Amino acid sequence: MRRTITFDDTDEARLSVLHLNGKTVDKENFIIEKNTGERVLTPAGNEVRLSEFAGLRKGSVIVITNDLPSLIEQAEYIGK
Repeated sequence: MRRTITFDDTDEARLSVLHLNGKTVDKENFIIEKNTGERVLTPAGNEVRLSEFAGLRKGSVIVITNDLPSLIEQAEYIGK
C-alpha cells in the first residue's frame, strides 16, 4: 500500500517522516540509514542534510531535496 504524507516545514516533522522510513540524522545533521549509519544519497550522488530534505519519492527511498533541480526532476517524474 502506498501512502502520501505531507508535512510542515519543520525539523521535527522532517525527522518524523524519516523515522517512519527507517532513517535518522547523524551528528552533522546528514540523513542516514538508521540500521547501517550510511549517509543517504540523492540520485545525483549528493549527501543530504536535514534542512534540505523535502520528501521521499512515492513508492521508493529516493530522497527529494528542496533545491530547484531536484524539485523539477520530481515534477517530471510525477508527470510521467
